[in-house]
Amino acid sequence: MKKVMIIAGEASGDQHAALLVGAVHEKQPDIEFFGIGGEKMRAAGVETLVDAAEMAVVGLIEVLAHRKVIFGALNQMRALLLERNPELLILVDYPEFNLRLARDAKAAGIKVLFYISPQVWAWRQKRVHTIRERVNMMAVVFPFEADFYQQHQVPVRYVGHPLVNEVKSSKPRPELLTEFSLQTEQPVVGIFPGSRKSEIKRLLPILMKAARIIHQQQPEVQFVMPLASTMNEAFLNLDTDPLRSHIKIIPRRSYDVIEVCDAIMTVSGTVTLEIALMQKPMVIINKVAWLTYYIVRRMLKIKHLGLCNIVADQRLVPELIQHDAKPDLIANAVLRFLHDDDYRQNTIATLQIVKERLGDIDATEQVADLTLEMLGVV
Repeated sequence: MKKVMIIAGEASGDQHAALLVGAVHEKQPDIEFFGIGGEKMRAAGVETLVDAAEMAVVGLIEVLAHRKVIFGALNQMRALLLERNPELLILVDYPEFNLRLARDAKAAGIKVLFYISPQVWAWRQKRVHTIRERVNMMAVVFPFEADFYQQHQVPVRYVGHPLVNEVKSSKPRPELLTEFSLQTEQPVVGIFPGSRKSEIKRLLPILMKAARIIHQQQPEVQFVMPLASTMNEAFLNLDTDPLRSHIKIIPRRSYDVIEVCDAIMTVSGTVTLEIALMQKPMVIINKVAWLTYYIVRRMLKIKHLGLCNIVADQRLVPELIQHDAKPDLIANAVLRFLHDDDYRQNTIATLQIVKERLGDIDATEQVADLTLEMLGVV
């Protein structure tokens, strides 16, 4: 039996990895997967020895605060590489952790497949030399990433973006509105605080203040909030919030939540691509520790932070970052979508650019075939 270690350190990676494992098992059922993941990977048959929810932090300062957990997991996986000696290590996003583990795998003679590239094209481009030394194959999800790696002599395959085929609601919007007990004639605003504990702790209070401003100005607005599979409602700490009774918190159904929204205020990250693919107007926010921001700002090579804006190479939706991530500015940007129909419809139309740029390749199928190729079973 072929053995594969697979590592996904947050909710989006857990989802992509689970679909990959499922596609591989359809073609070759006897391959054993183990490593780090969440609920979806466990459901797909992965032996998850560390829960991804414990690993999901972002920002230099935040990572330092969680270093004991993160490095404990890293040492555990290093030991398992030698103990179980898998034929292949699959790394899904989560670059700082995964590139360290890739070094140990390469030293042990284990092939390394990296699925969903670190954003080396955006910042800290020198990491491409580390990737060339430690990774046997990059499976990238944006066309421009393949060009970048080819220019740096890194083995690469463009597999398409998995979200293109993953992002869809389970039911039409009218049915979902009824299921979630939402009024069809009243606007719905989404509050998307992210899937990482550090991200939620840092940004949810800002989003809630913006929501309270929206509620004061337009009391009929209904609020919905998705809850990631790596998160529980108690962590949100909203029980005493005066707006809590006006918010529907819906676990594990983020695409259905997107579908019912008229506008969304969201943290930056993969979720902005998901929202764009469903063509929903959004306002993107982000705010990190001041030292993290100071360091990262000086290294950034891109004009936009939201993935939807990066893919389109233009500002399709507003970004309110760091000092601009103020509740009143966020609320005003959301209210403009609700009050200015021409502006809202134009935003919806331009978001089609994201889908056009990503194409319609079945990424999960492509990377499953690549996995089997690297295992030598096809």
